[in-house]
Amino acid sequence: MSPSYLNGSSGSIPEHIQLPLSLPASRNPSFDSSNLPSSMYPPVISPARRESMTVVPDAPITPPMSPSQSEQADIGMDEVEDLDMNVEEDGGQADSNMTGISTIEDAALTPNVADMQPRKSREAIDISRVREAQALSRPLGGPEGHRPLKLLEDEEVHLQRNGVKLTDFEVRGTLGTGTFGRVLLVRHRYSSSDPRSLSHFALKVLPKAEIVRLRQVEHVNAERYILSRVHHPFIVELFATFQDSLNVYMLMSYVPGGELFTHLRRAQRFTPDVTRFYLATIILALKYLHSYNIIYRDLKPENLLLDSRGYLLLTDFGFAKIVDDRTWTLCGTPEYLAPEIIQSDGHGKAADWWACGVLCYEMLVGYPPFYDESPSMDPLSRSLVRSFLNPDRTQRLGNMIGGPQDILDHPWFRGVDWDALEKREIGAPIIPHTSSGDDTRHFLHLPFPPAEEIPGLIKEESMSPLQRFDPIAYQFLEF
Repeated sequence: MSPSYLNGSSGSIPEHIQLPLSLPASRNPSFDSSNLPSSMYPPVISPARRESMTVVPDAPITPPMSPSQSEQADIGMDEVEDLDMNVEEDGGQADSNMTGISTIEDAALTPNVADMQPRKSREAIDISRVREAQALSRPLGGPEGHRPLKLLEDEEVHLQRNGVKLTDFEVRGTLGTGTFGRVLLVRHRYSSSDPRSLSHFALKVLPKAEIVRLRQVEHVNAERYILSRVHHPFIVELFATFQDSLNVYMLMSYVPGGELFTHLRRAQRFTPDVTRFYLATIILALKYLHSYNIIYRDLKPENLLLDSRGYLLLTDFGFAKIVDDRTWTLCGTPEYLAPEIIQSDGHGKAADWWACGVLCYEMLVGYPPFYDESPSMDPLSRSLVRSFLNPDRTQRLGNMIGGPQDILDHPWFRGVDWDALEKREIGAPIIPHTSSGDDTRHFLHLPFPPAEEIPGLIKEESMSPLQRFDPIAYQFLEF
């Protein structure tokens, strides 16, 4: 499955830790993907994939925090080694006219199983208050710390609260499993026969006891708070939330095209034009989130889903947070962590732009930077990646005085019609092959969950007076 709908985060790491079972290593569904010409892509070395694991805390549970709460501080960056990339002398500059991208229809191919293991996100404990006090004494620079252009609390909650309940949905399959939850494909029993109406959804199921044990209450509540208010063409939609005696549920749009990770690993690498299309959609999504002072913190191909038209949707907001200035929680995927996150000096929006540079590099080359000897890259692509991967966040592209507009104005994006892209008027380079609204060929086919683990989906539960005062359920009052 795609773990993209799931938050693969873990709790804080104390001195003594225990490691639970990891995610299944196999990610080899039967699927159709884009057959990009092999002549476009010289052979590349597939990166070795680390084992998926989750670090489970053995520390006491802390009470949940407000989704909008953030720590206030600034950071000081120690200089790290610059990214060294060789420039191909005759490589030439890629054509940056995105509107010229041709649509490539799918052909049935089977991916390499060894290359299909996803990276897992990990989270570690916040740094000490001594480090915070030191950070507070340092000057602030860049868009981080600026007042948000818009307040998320002013946005209308678009969740459906009345007229829909868990028992209105029937389970059609399991899309995947994660650290402490699973994602199901469900169908609304009473949906209209109109093919334009939505009938299939992705239902994220999170056991409440595991959320509390792994100290993820704040993250789960923040994910609901943010997704219930944001609305953007490149962000997955949240339609409703529920809870029963065991779980909390998030009903989201089903994105049938699978992960960008799957298509990238099969194609090995993308051309600059294909990369430009996908990176531009991500930049627009992050620009929108940053306007509310929301940082995403877990950008990677595994968290980017292709819809039926080939457009990317950002999913898994388990690490997203409203941060007015800085936060210190060490979370994310190791290959995509900005230096300021690793050094625990506090991080903000600039960490997302660093991740954009890593993602751009991975799409162009086939694996993340700092993995091996850097391959050839055209000068303009090299300039963009180096601008994103600046260890000095005050000089990082997207975090300087011009903010995200500096990215849109970069020569690498010359020719991109940003308005047309956001209106989804540009043809996508890869069109995932899907035959129906419940087509799951791009996901693993996993067994159905036991009925006793999803009681609210089987029949309506009647809450006893004792259950109404359940201290665990009390932490999920918004569901």
